[in-house]
Amino acid sequence: MVGSYFLAILFILPFSSFTSAFTSQQYSDALTKSILFFQGQRSGKLPANQRVKWRADSALHDGSSANVDLVGGYYDAGDNVKFGLPMAFTTTMLAWSIIEFGDNMKSELGNAKAALRWSSDYLVKAATATPDTLYVQVGEPYSDHRCWERPEDMDTPRNVYKVSAQNPGSDVAAETAAALAAASIVFQVSDPSYSHKLLQTAKNVFDFANKYKGSYSDSLGSVVCPFYCSYSGYNDELLWGASWIHRASQDASYMSYIQSNGHMMGSEDDDFSFSWDDKRPGTKVLLAKGFIENKTDQFQLYKQHSDNYICSLIPGAPNSQARYTPGGLFYKQAETNLQYVTTSSFLLLTYAKYLASNGGQASCGASMLTSETLVVQAKKQIDYILGDNPMRMSYMVGFGDRYPMRIHHRGSSVPSVHNHPDHISCDAGHQYFSSGSPNPNIHIGAIVGGPDSNDNFGDDRSNYSQSEPATYVNAPFVGAVAFFSGQ
Repeated sequence: MVGSYFLAILFILPFSSFTSAFTSQQYSDALTKSILFFQGQRSGKLPANQRVKWRADSALHDGSSANVDLVGGYYDAGDNVKFGLPMAFTTTMLAWSIIEFGDNMKSELGNAKAALRWSSDYLVKAATATPDTLYVQVGEPYSDHRCWERPEDMDTPRNVYKVSAQNPGSDVAAETAAALAAASIVFQVSDPSYSHKLLQTAKNVFDFANKYKGSYSDSLGSVVCPFYCSYSGYNDELLWGASWIHRASQDASYMSYIQSNGHMMGSEDDDFSFSWDDKRPGTKVLLAKGFIENKTDQFQLYKQHSDNYICSLIPGAPNSQARYTPGGLFYKQAETNLQYVTTSSFLLLTYAKYLASNGGQASCGASMLTSETLVVQAKKQIDYILGDNPMRMSYMVGFGDRYPMRIHHRGSSVPSVHNHPDHISCDAGHQYFSSGSPNPNIHIGAIVGGPDSNDNFGDDRSNYSQSEPATYVNAPFVGAVAFFSGQ
C-alpha cells in the first residue's frame, strides 16, 4: 500500500520541475539528426536537396522485372533490401510522430514531412501498380546479405515479391493501409489532393487485406522469414489499419468494423510488445483517445488495456513486468533492443498527452498514475539513448562526443562512391566489413541496436544485434524527442 501511495503522488509536480540531462536545444539537435538519418536510407533517384552527401542514386530499375515502377522507398537497416512490412510500420510511426508532436518540430517539420513522403510515395506505387496486388519486397535477402556492397554498386538480384488474392498478405497489406491513412492526416492541410489519394488508397488496400485473409509469412515465407516474419499473425494489423482509417476519415463503417471484429483481433488481450510485427498496444492507445477525449463508450475497453500496458512499463507499479538493465534501460531482447525502447517511449508520451489534455490518469490497480509519471519514464529512456547511461555513450551516431563509429551498415562502412567511384564488388566489400577502422561515412542520426542487458556495448561492425540501425528504431524516436525539444 505504501508503494501504491508513493506512485500515485510522486509525480504531481510539473515536468519542468525535474532536472534534465539535456537541454531543449540538445533535444532539438537530436531531432534534426534523427530525421536526417532517413536520407541515408533512401533508395532511388536522390533529389537536388539531398543533404546526406555520401549517398548517391541507387536501385533505379526496381520493379522492372515485373514491369512496374518500384523505384524509391527506404532500405530497412544496414542492408540493401526493401522490406514492405517494416517500411510500412516506419511510415505509420513517422506519420504518428508528426500528428502528435509536429507542433514541437518547428523548422524540422518540413524535413519530417519529406521523410514521410519518401516512403508514402513508394507505398502508393506498391499498392496501385497492379489491381488486387500489393508489392511487398524488392531484393533477394540471402544474396544481399552475403555481399557487403554499398547500394550504389548493388548487383545482387532485385527480385520483386507481391501478395495477391491467391497469395494473401493481410498483415503487410493492413499495415500499408495504416501507413497511408496516417500519412493522409499529415498532409490534409498542406496537400489536400495528395491526402485524398493516400486515404483512398488506404481504404482500397484495407479492403484487399480484409477480403483475402492470410499471412504473408505463409505466402512468401522463403524470402520474408526469418527476417520479417509476421509472428503475431495478421489480426493485429487489420484492427490497426481500421483504426487509422477511422481516425483519418471518421467513416462510421470503420467504427462498426472495430466494434464487430475487435474481440477476435486482440482487443481483449493484454500485450506488452509494440513493434513492426505486433501492433496491439499501439492500437489500444490510438483507440483509447476516443474514450479519454470524447467518452465514447465503445472505446472504454481500449482505455483499460492501454492502462495495463502503461502500468507494465512503470517500475514499482502494480502489474509492472518490464525488465530493465542495471542502468535503467527498458530491455526486451538482445537483437535491436532499442526498437522496443523507442516504441514504448513514444506510446508513453502519446498516452500522457491524451491523459493530460483531459485531466485523466492511468489506473494501475489501487494506484493512479499521472501523465507526468509517464513523461518522466519516457525521458529516462530517451536520455539513456542520447548518452545518460553507464557507458557514457550516445547510441545515436553523430550526437554527443562519444557514439558508435563502426555501425553494421554497408553504405556507411564502404567508401562513398563520390570518393571511390570505381565499382566495389560483393566480395571486395568484405575488407571494409572486417576492418577495425571507423566507418568512413558518418551516418548522422542513426540509432543502433543498443547495449546488452548489463549496459555493455561493443562498437563492433560484426555484432549486428547491437550495432545495426533501422528505420523503425528512428521513426518513433522522432516523435518522442520532438516532445522533449518543445519543453
